[in-house]
Amino acid sequence: MKRLTAAAAATTIALNLTTMEVLAEMQTRTIDYTVDGQTYTGYLAWDDEWEEKRPGVLVVHEWWGHNEFAREQAEKLAAQGYTAFALDMYGSGKLAEHPETAKEFMQEATRDLEQTKARFLKAREVLTSHDSVDASRIAAQGYCFGGAVVLNMARMGVDLDGVVSYHGALASPISAQPGEVKARVQVYTGGADQMVPTDQVAGLVSEMQNAGVDLTLVSFPGVRHSFTNPGADQIAEEFGMPIGYDEDAARRSWEGTMRFYEEIFDH
Repeated sequence: MKRLTAAAAATTIALNLTTMEVLAEMQTRTIDYTVDGQTYTGYLAWDDEWEEKRPGVLVVHEWWGHNEFAREQAEKLAAQGYTAFALDMYGSGKLAEHPETAKEFMQEATRDLEQTKARFLKAREVLTSHDSVDASRIAAQGYCFGGAVVLNMARMGVDLDGVVSYHGALASPISAQPGEVKARVQVYTGGADQMVPTDQVAGLVSEMQNAGVDLTLVSFPGVRHSFTNPGADQIAEEFGMPIGYDEDAARRSWEGTMRFYEEIFDH
């Protein structure tokens, strides 16, 4: 049996300890919860190396449903020192593989905004009940369908410090009212997004200004819908959808979000 030198043994121990530390930092948990008798499945991610309580961030999925992309966003947030909960707006097992199915799921989830709000608030409760979370510092970010959801939660006066919408629909059957919106709002949209045309962008700016909401809106020229999702190009090819990943817009929107959270949370 080959023996290690003292230096090699020390190096091996150091590497093992480093591996253990990395494994110890990132924690994830799949959580089932119930709203009005229906079960939903979310995904919680946090860094257990942080001893103090930290802000929590809700992550709302695209219209496909609670998928790996949403979970990856939660893990990215955990790596930045937040506890993140990728929630489920459709119900356990409802994950679309075709746009028509996704449309059906989305329409069911949004047919009654009070129902949508109830699902969101239950997920917020799951997040804030975790030991690592400071329940007084909560934000939400959403993608596509999820972007519209978080904007509507802000419009409905849900107690959030901030919301971030990535390529989400900006038009809504409800409007922000003066004094009702508690959250600061960030919106990232593509200048070539056929699903979010210019009139929606202008309409949101007018709406939020009239309601006295703190809004930051960034439009990326030439960028299409779903620009944050690396899988968008494959979906576009498969289904002939006008969507596409844009690495630069994805990076800049993420960096802008991190600055936003640092500011609103003093984190």
